[in-house]
Amino acid sequence: MNSLEEVKERPKLKRRISLFGVTVYGVGNVLGAGIYALIGEVVGITGNISWLAFILASVTGALTGLSYAELSAMFPKSAAEFVYTEEAFKIRLLSFLLGWIIIFSGILSAATVALGFAGYLADLIGIPSVILVVIFAILLILILSVVNFIGIRASTWTNILFTLIEASGLILIIIIGIPFLGTINYFVLPIGGSFGAIFSAVALIFFAYIGFEDIANIAEEVKEPARNLPRAIIYSIIITTILYCLTAISVVSILPYSVISSSQAPLSSVATAVLGPVGGIIMSFIALFATANTVLIMMIVTSRMMYGMARDKALPEGLSKVSPKFRTPALAVLVTMILTIIPLFLGDISIIANATVFGVLINFFLVNLSLIVLRKKKPEVERPFKLKPNISWLPIVALLGCIVCFGLLFTFDLLTIIIQVIIVLCGIVVFYAMKSKIETKIRK
Repeated sequence: MNSLEEVKERPKLKRRISLFGVTVYGVGNVLGAGIYALIGEVVGITGNISWLAFILASVTGALTGLSYAELSAMFPKSAAEFVYTEEAFKIRLLSFLLGWIIIFSGILSAATVALGFAGYLADLIGIPSVILVVIFAILLILILSVVNFIGIRASTWTNILFTLIEASGLILIIIIGIPFLGTINYFVLPIGGSFGAIFSAVALIFFAYIGFEDIANIAEEVKEPARNLPRAIIYSIIITTILYCLTAISVVSILPYSVISSSQAPLSSVATAVLGPVGGIIMSFIALFATANTVLIMMIVTSRMMYGMARDKALPEGLSKVSPKFRTPALAVLVTMILTIIPLFLGDISIIANATVFGVLINFFLVNLSLIVLRKKKPEVERPFKLKPNISWLPIVALLGCIVCFGLLFTFDLLTIIIQVIIVLCGIVVFYAMKSKIETKIRK
């Protein structure tokens, strides 16, 4: 009887998302706003050979993606990275800090992209006012928080619709580029460029691939997670890599790389060159959906990370409460909304983008390391999806993922590192300040 009462008191998240839904969720998160703004900078560094830089970045992402695939099948829970490090290292402060970095990155990314959305919208209606931009960004966050609260099914269907619109923008660029294919040399670097520039662009492009890891954080709302999560992660990386590479080839076929790199809206410029002003307007509207979709996914993931950590007693317990009607973490959704609105008043927080990527690379390094440690410490745990090849117990892919992510950390400037250090120090202060409300030691 007590257990029945407990179930009534503590409703759980509901498994509603199919393999198709979770794959589209992953694709939508990876496509996001990154490629729409990023392609100009990438082409400026790598010229006509930008397609190769996208392939190298996807391989870099795939190394960690495969580690996520094995771990998400072993531990299909919300607050995925927190759970993996907790299982591997049994150090509550370490797993708390990783969750803290991810929450912080999610909030700042959502706020930054919301400002991007508001900028596009203000520009489209012809009133580029800073105050109006902030108001539009707040309205977007309020509306998407309601979608997040109503339920993961509503969020997923919104995400599927937005993802199809985002992908259609890239497909449009690919289609209009078909008549231009073969008209240029696809191995030409910018004047004064070197093949080393391709590798320096990989860290930049990596921002466009961030997102597949967030699939693991909605594990408790996915049907047959042990089977569907690994597949969705792998499928989303393959689909986005194909779209990115074909887009990169198409844009340099239509316009010279020097023109693309100097444009503030590179894909709109490419569409305008072929379809006229209407093409540019269409791409601007698609960019609105791309940015809105990214904000929605970031807020879903951040609220689920809070929920998962609170349920495991690493954040105040109230954040783990689930709405009996909608089966969503109501308080975590509300707190995420409030925390995402606060940075909007700074107006421009673009410098945080690099700090976000830096935080994600720390996260990826620890996820790969967690897999290596768990292979050694817990060989008996069932692994519905297991990474190969291996040397004895050591997974080679996870080891390569560790090395690559650690190496990329050294490509950032000092300011980015300082910002991340401040985020970590704040996390340590919060951890010890909340000692009375959370468990600072792992339950054996």
